[in-house]
Order: sequence, then structure tokens, then C-alpha cells
Amino acid sequence: MEPPMEPSGGEQEPGAVRLLDLPWEDVLLPHVLNRVPLRQLLRLQRVSRAFRALVQLHLAGLRRFDATQVGPQIPRAAFAQLLRDAEGLQELALAPCHEWLSDEDLVPVLARNPQLRSAVLAGCGQLSRRALGALAEGCPRLQRLSLAHCDWVDGLALRGLADRCPALEELDLTACRQLKDEAIVYLAQRRGAGLRSLSLAVNANVGDTAVQELARNCPQLEHLDLTGCLRVGSDGVRTLAEYCPALRSLRVRHCHHVAEPSLSRLRKRGVDIDVEPPLHQALVLLQDMAGFAPFVNLQV
Repeated sequence: MEPPMEPSGGEQEPGAVRLLDLPWEDVLLPHVLNRVPLRQLLRLQRVSRAFRALVQLHLAGLRRFDATQVGPQIPRAAFAQLLRDAEGLQELALAPCHEWLSDEDLVPVLARNPQLRSAVLAGCGQLSRRALGALAEGCPRLQRLSLAHCDWVDGLALRGLADRCPALEELDLTACRQLKDEAIVYLAQRRGAGLRSLSLAVNANVGDTAVQELARNCPQLEHLDLTGCLRVGSDGVRTLAEYCPALRSLRVRHCHHVAEPSLSRLRKRGVDIDVEPPLHQALVLLQDMAGFAPFVNLQV
């Protein structure tokens, strides 16, 4: 694409080359604008009509959009302007938009970007099942999704996601408090074969029934976060040890019904567990109280 002609506003030295005189698609887009933060691009496009055209051409070809690059809080108008022409997005991270992002803002973006593989919608509490339905229906290659702290996510929304996202590998459902065992069981049965990472942290309605079904249907599961799942107990953990050979990390802090014997088998396999063995906990407490570490052989 040739740069549009625009008055220079002054004399140009013979032989001098302006930035906009360089080839846009061969030089400026791949080697210059790709290194400019989004926040600076917003300012750059205010310089002139030519710079505005250049920036819009760059934005239309974005593969990754992370709103944190714009700032801790991105205005709705800036969001609309930045993604107006984007049609090739593969990654979309919108946590800084959580205070205002609605279905009306997000659904058109999803419709224009069917190649999306990763979406972070953590904390976006103004969305609804409609947005999740548009994501699941329109982005069949979706592999990674964060819905952490989205209280609107319920069993029906999760069922729609499980039915329409065959490539799903990583899912964050932290503090989606409407979810119950039945929804997680359905997810495990429909998409468990491909799941590698799942967070159900701080979901008080999720218990052993869900964990056992995940274990039996998720042979490739590597990371599972059950932090604060008060209904999860030792039975669920024992099933994980039996059926999940690929498991690398397990988070069970504040799961008060999970006992050490159910964790020991996973520890022997080298699984990273965020709860220390009871003997280690006792020694740390004694050290804190007495101000020294007793000479105890921990190889038991």
C-alpha cells in the first residue's frame, strides 16, 4: 500500500527520506509498528491523516491484543477504535476492560475474528451467556479461555462452551460461583480428552463428584487448581492419582477435607502440591517459635 500524499508543512532537504516515505507493508508495519506499544500507537495516529492511516492498517492486521498494553483502564472509545478493523486476532486479553465491557462491545469483535485461539475475560462481570455463546459458536479453534471471577457463568453457559469448543485445552473458572458438580461433570465428559489445565478455585459448590469425573475423563490433565473448594476431599484426590498420569501440579490449599495419605502417592510421582506434608509444617512452626531448626532427618 502506498502512503497517502499529504502536505509536509515545510521544505524538505534534497535526498532526505521521511518516515512515511518508507515502504509500509515491507518495512514500517513488520519492523517498526510491531515494536510500538499500543498506548503509543493511539498517540501516533493523532499526528496526521497519513499516520492515522498507517496505524489503522497495522491494527487491522493484529494477531494479539492485550489491553494491559494500553493501560490499567482502557476507555470504551479507545477499545472500539483499536479493534475496529481487526480481523485476524488469535489472542485477546481484556481484563482491564472489566468495568464496562458488555456483550454489545465484545460480540462484534468475536464475529470478525473466527481464528481466535486464546481469550482472557477475567473479571468481565458485565458480559452474559450471549457473549460466551458467540465465542463458542464463532471461534471453533479456541484453546485457552479465562473466565475467572465472572459470576454470570453458570451451568448452562458452560454446557454451551463444552459443546462447541473441540480444541479447548486450558480453562480458568476461578470463582465462577454458580457452577456445581453437574456442570463440571458435563465438561469432563464432553471435553476432558483434550484438557491440560483447569482451575476451579474458590468454587464452594464443586466437590469430589466433579473431581472424580475429571480424573476419569482427562488423561492429559497437567495442572488442576482446587484452592478453596471446600467440598473436595481425599476421595477425589485419590482418583486423580489413579487416573491422571500426566498431572504435574495440584493446588488444594484450604481444601480441609483433603488428608495427607491421599496426597502422598502424588508426591512420590513428583507432582507439585501447594500444601506441605504435616511433618514439614510442624518443623517450620517449631522453628518460628524457637528461632532455630531442629536437627531432624526428614527422609522418612
